[in-house]
Amino acid sequence: MILYHGSNLIVDKPRLVHQNRTLDFGYGFYTTTNQNQAINFAGKVTDRKESGSPCVSVYEVPELDELKSKYKVLIFTEPNEEWLDFVFANRNGSYIGEHYDIVFGPVANDTIYRTFIAYEEGILTKDETIARLMVKKLYNQMTFTTELALKELKYIGKLEGGRNHNG
Repeated sequence: MILYHGSNLIVDKPRLVHQNRTLDFGYGFYTTTNQNQAINFAGKVTDRKESGSPCVSVYEVPELDELKSKYKVLIFTEPNEEWLDFVFANRNGSYIGEHYDIVFGPVANDTIYRTFIAYEEGILTKDETIARLMVKKLYNQMTFTTELALKELKYIGKLEGGRNHNG
C-alpha cells in the first residue's frame, strides 16, 4: 500500500514528534492513501509554520491485513458513532481508552470540524452529527502511534510541485 505524508519538509525517516495540539487519532505520525489530501496538507503545514516548502513524502507499507497480524490496529470504515467518540475524545484531550499501534479511518478535516463544534456545543445530537458526516466526502488517514509500527514505513520518494521524485 502507498501512503503519503504532507509537510513543509521531506520526511525520509519518520519519527514520532509531540504536537502542541490535539489531533483526530491522538499522538502519532499521520499519513493518507490520498495524494491530493497530502498535497493540500503540505500547503497548510508550510503556511502554519511559515518555513520550508510544501513537500509530500511517499511510503510503502504492507496491506492492512498484514499489519493487523503484527500490530494492534484500530480500523474505522466509516464516520460512525464509535469513530465520532474516538475523534472527539482525542481532539479535546480526554481519550483514556485502549492504545493502538496503528489507527486507520476517515479524517475530520476543517469543514468537518465545524460539525464537531456544533456537536460539542449541543447544537447537534450524536445522530445528527453522524448523519451530516455521512454525506461528506471524507478522506482517510493512517496514524502510526508507536516506534515499532513506524518501522513499517519504507520511504520510496517525494512529490514536489505535483511531480514525483524517487529516492
